[in-house]
Amino acid sequence: MPSLKSAIRHDWTIDEIQTLLDQPLNDLLFKAQSTHRAHFDPNRIQVSTLLSIKTGACPEDCGYCAQSAHHDTNLERERLLPLDDVLTAARAARAEGATRFCMGAAWRNPTDNNLDQVVAMIEGVHALGMETCVTLGMLTGPQARRLKEVGLDYYNHNLDTSPEFYGQVITTRTYQDRLDTLEHVREVGLKTCSGGILGMGESRRDRASMLRQLTNLPAHPESVPINLLVQVEGTPLFGQAALDPFEFVRVVAATRILMPASHVRLSAGRHEMSDELQALCFLAGANSIFYGERLLTASNAEADRDRALFARLGLDFEEIEAERTEPGGCHKTIEHTHENFYRELKR
Repeated sequence: MPSLKSAIRHDWTIDEIQTLLDQPLNDLLFKAQSTHRAHFDPNRIQVSTLLSIKTGACPEDCGYCAQSAHHDTNLERERLLPLDDVLTAARAARAEGATRFCMGAAWRNPTDNNLDQVVAMIEGVHALGMETCVTLGMLTGPQARRLKEVGLDYYNHNLDTSPEFYGQVITTRTYQDRLDTLEHVREVGLKTCSGGILGMGESRRDRASMLRQLTNLPAHPESVPINLLVQVEGTPLFGQAALDPFEFVRVVAATRILMPASHVRLSAGRHEMSDELQALCFLAGANSIFYGERLLTASNAEADRDRALFARLGLDFEEIEAERTEPGGCHKTIEHTHENFYRELKR
């Protein structure tokens, strides 16, 4: 019988994935947990921190986003943060146990001048020994190559939903635009971070279709964020019916099965999840979180609550080697507990 580690596929059909999602929850969780244990330590969680380096006035019309200039959400526009402010935030995140520092800018696509300023931030965070990730909107091939050359580890560009449902959420950027950016990023050798948002009114088949898009890419994204819609007053999606929590768990489990070697991240909406729901998600194969009390403009779970939950569940922070000479590092985990994490618990 072949090992689960050999079962990585890029040829899934929507019907196959929907059948997976339709399984009895116990069967789905068992398969997901078994797959997870074949590829990862089940009790280690990769921890990232996300900072908005440029907030508001985005020209895109994403129906969920507080930063869109098309929506009246009372969000004040802010300029690109100074380099020193970004590095101060990165040092604080590192002290709290984060191994990856992610920076997001509300742009449709960066200009070359924008990129100059972001490059300095990437170099500064990389020098701290942390993995780096940015999300800047659409990229050209030369821009992706430049980011690779200065040491960027990950580029985040979510697909958000299925191709079929996409037009009901966003009209200012096509689905193919998103796929093209992922291709530019992948071609230069950057790691990709790409996932979607649940609870926008999509069907289970839409969720299956989105997962098919991700798992059938030429290479699976190294990180797959699964977001729960954060409802923001003033956006078109405000007032959507709440997603069944077990449906969220099903998608996490299916993601783990479909992309067994990827980190699956609980992202936006986690502050609204109960401890029990988060524990189910970890059982289903989630092994990454955003840590810290803000995600761009949205609230996130409080750090104290996370530390207490990890202690109750017996989970540890994943670490990377202190000395890194090459970008990357998700595979460079070391097997010991984060001292700062336990020092905080004993306070």
